[in-house]
Amino acid sequence: MIKTHEPIENKDFKGTSDSNIIVAKLQHEVEVLNQENRWLKEQLGLLKKAQFGKSSEIIDSNQMSFFNEIEVEQRPQSEEPTIEEITYKRRKAYNRGLNRDAFKDLPVEKEFYELPEEERLCECCQGELHSIGTEVKSTLEYVPARLYIKEVHMHKYACRNCQLHEEATPIKKASAPAPLLMGSFVSPSLLAQIVNQKFNGAVPFDRQERLYHEIGIEIKKQNMANWCIKVSELWLEPLYERMRQYLIMETFLHADETTLTVLDKTFNPTGKKTYMWVYGSGELSAFKIAMFDHCLGRAGAYAKVFLNGFSGYLQTDDFNGYNKVENVIRVGCHAHARRYFFNAYMMGKKNAPVESGRANEALKFFKVLFKLEASFKKDQLTVQERYEKRLEVSKPVLEAFFVWLKENEKITMPKSLLGKAIAYSLSNWELLTNYLLDGQCSLSNNLAERLVKPFVISRKNFLFSKSAVGAKASATYFTLIETAKLNGLNPFAYLMFIMEQLPNISLTTEDALDHLLPWSPSVVEKCKSIPL
Repeated sequence: MIKTHEPIENKDFKGTSDSNIIVAKLQHEVEVLNQENRWLKEQLGLLKKAQFGKSSEIIDSNQMSFFNEIEVEQRPQSEEPTIEEITYKRRKAYNRGLNRDAFKDLPVEKEFYELPEEERLCECCQGELHSIGTEVKSTLEYVPARLYIKEVHMHKYACRNCQLHEEATPIKKASAPAPLLMGSFVSPSLLAQIVNQKFNGAVPFDRQERLYHEIGIEIKKQNMANWCIKVSELWLEPLYERMRQYLIMETFLHADETTLTVLDKTFNPTGKKTYMWVYGSGELSAFKIAMFDHCLGRAGAYAKVFLNGFSGYLQTDDFNGYNKVENVIRVGCHAHARRYFFNAYMMGKKNAPVESGRANEALKFFKVLFKLEASFKKDQLTVQERYEKRLEVSKPVLEAFFVWLKENEKITMPKSLLGKAIAYSLSNWELLTNYLLDGQCSLSNNLAERLVKPFVISRKNFLFSKSAVGAKASATYFTLIETAKLNGLNPFAYLMFIMEQLPNISLTTEDALDHLLPWSPSVVEKCKSIPL
């Protein structure tokens, strides 16, 4: 049964026949369905891109000039390349050999091969051959990890006179460094390797257990987990808290968050995903710090508690939970805003070429802004110089972009990808322009996203945390490792150094741990990374 449309009364249709009204209504319905179909295609394209596409948002500046490629690319004055030039360039492009300068400090073991005496005869005259030098071929050899037992012998001393004449003999024993864990054979070097493999190399405990088994050592993953948690609770949490005190003394910070599954029902009875929050100091800050904080949820109250005492600029995405943090001016992220326009550009190339072209116009504003920021960084401008330069050259670009947004808002379907991109930028315009208020602010929150990426990569391997204390320990280790990397340290060397030192330090003053912080000159000297 075919359902017919009943005539509708509308002042726009006065004086027209019923058939014209029905045609107009059907045309309107077709237009709505076309828009809905286009929106669904955009969503499908986004899902495909998220699963299979590249994450890069780089666009070739000549992509929009496809149909006049000949005119754009022609260079009448250029000379024809020779065969030699083509061959050389092709070989150079694929000649990605090893950086031999990185091996110059490695020890060298030499092997010599000589001809047997019976073969040292000339094939022409049978005369005796003599050595005229050697031909050298070098290879980089690998020696598997070496484990050994270290016995600590503490000499004891007694008084002979007291042994002969007194009832009790006093005994003195030589002191040795305190162990990492009493009654355990784990050492700072072993645990540093285990921790570095898991939190920096993304190798879960069960895989490490198999790797140790292959070299004849039985270390259970349960032991590894227990060691990590106990050492974190005993020694590392005070250092973590000291780093937090330095973090909140900054006047500009980045923040971001991502999910983590915790199986512990007593901590997480609802079974919902918990969150790992990350905070980082700015690129122009005095101290390079990256801190992770595991929390039950994503409520802004968690950020408020962690940042208690902080005052200044806080750069995040548009998540409104950060509004609960007191005494801060929030700064938006232009990379997030740009991503909306990039998706509109990519998804509209087939289904909505006009909107795709307008999205590309918006992307050009972002390209100028990011190019300006790159020039500020290259020129090594100070905070004040960057503030003044932004007002001079970046602010006019933002003002022109705002005019473009208002004009295109009127002619764009709100539910389309381009419409959502425009709405995002306009609704967050104050956040997006707050970076002009201070030179230490950044154009984007990419630094926080780079900090959280190692955790995301590791999470793909270990999938979940079994307990709340394990998740808390993970936050501590990620903090130490990522902050070490920001300060140019070798993470393994830094972890081993602090695990050797912390059991032997008395926390009598607030600054007792300052000499172990990743930016301490003594730490940098002992634990610096080998330059690439």
